[in-house]
Amino acid sequence: MATPHALILRAPGTNCDHEAQTAFEMVGGRGTRMHLNALRDNPRLLRDYQILVLPGGFSYGDDVGAGKVQALYMQHFLTDAMRKFRDEEKLILGICNGFQVMLKAGLLMPADEDGPLATLAVNDSGHYEDRWVHLQATPGKCPFLTGIERLYVPVGHGEGRFVCRKEWIAKGLDQASQVVLRYVDAGGQRGGYPINPNGAQDDIAGICDATGLAMGLMPHPDRHLFPTQHPQWTRHGLKSEGDGLQIFRNAVEFFKED
Repeated sequence: MATPHALILRAPGTNCDHEAQTAFEMVGGRGTRMHLNALRDNPRLLRDYQILVLPGGFSYGDDVGAGKVQALYMQHFLTDAMRKFRDEEKLILGICNGFQVMLKAGLLMPADEDGPLATLAVNDSGHYEDRWVHLQATPGKCPFLTGIERLYVPVGHGEGRFVCRKEWIAKGLDQASQVVLRYVDAGGQRGGYPINPNGAQDDIAGICDATGLAMGLMPHPDRHLFPTQHPQWTRHGLKSEGDGLQIFRNAVEFFKED
């Protein structure tokens, strides 16, 4: 097929759309940044893309909670378009604020009669966390993580604590192989703060939907594309590329293989 094309959807306050675009272009894909209002005016534009990305930032200033306004906006104006996009087996990626939007819009876990099954709450530390973290990947059927075992990427958020409404919901996600990323230390062991930077339930850093084609994560793979972005590259030497780049390469190659 033609070069896979990613739509990077930005809103007022989004500030990581350029990084996401750069990532796709680095791995042989195409990336187009588009304002949310443009897609609202013409939802059929989604037909031209194979990958939808909701990047990081502070959409609508997080005025009523991180990602909440954009989630409501998308539910109100773009529900049918998003459902059709998913039904065509295309990919959706939400990073940090984008993960918050996806979760609150029901793109990863549909709500039931009692409301959302999970949310991203204020960090246990009570403040914004800006640090590098190690992640353990359990890809399952999630194409974004094909061939990935570990990642070292930064986090930057104030509301990143993944928490389910009931304990059984978290266990169900794990059993369904929807928990695809967890916070660990350099040796791959789980632990408390700051290994888990926000107090996330079961150390969950990222999940996918039931199909595996939609994934959200709190850490920023888009901020570790180049080896010189590693905070200790002068001490440990340069790798061939940043750890986060493989996620974007996997998305592009998922369609190139068809």
